[in-house]
Amino acid sequence: MPLSLHDAFIPSARQIVAACAALIDKAEAHCTEHGVDPAEMISAQLAPDMAAVPFQVYSVAHHTAGAIVGVRAGKFTPDRPHGEQSFASLKAMVATAGAELAALDPAELDTYIGKPVTFMLGAMEMPFKAENFLLSFSQPNYYFHATTFYDILRHKGVKIGKRDFMGMPRIGL
Repeated sequence: MPLSLHDAFIPSARQIVAACAALIDKAEAHCTEHGVDPAEMISAQLAPDMAAVPFQVYSVAHHTAGAIVGVRAGKFTPDRPHGEQSFASLKAMVATAGAELAALDPAELDTYIGKPVTFMLGAMEMPFKAENFLLSFSQPNYYFHATTFYDILRHKGVKIGKRDFMGMPRIGL
């Protein structure tokens, strides 16, 4: 049996979204245990030209559940997080993405194979087929932003390791 588009994208997206949720919890606990102002952790970034924690977490949600919204619409436009920037807002963001991914009908994604999806950023447009958009654009993006979020937390002293980044692998035969 061939691998479905759902199987190629959704389980890994759910794994990384769940890992990010756990990382948020660990960052919040670190702040509490070490007297770190949560705003300091949330505003942290790796380099001056890189976005801070909220953008990294938002991008994980946007390139997982948001990518499915984009495939359905035939266009994907990146955005930035809006509103309150707190551990609670970050938790809500990944909880929503996780719930949306879990609610997907596994057969739905295969109906989009071959469908055009345009990535739009200002005047720039990149045309994709849905499967290529998900697997060659959104998937590398959510891994990148999850990695950057993880790296920021490590840089700020949160005691995390590779297993925290990976989350729960899909084990079994």
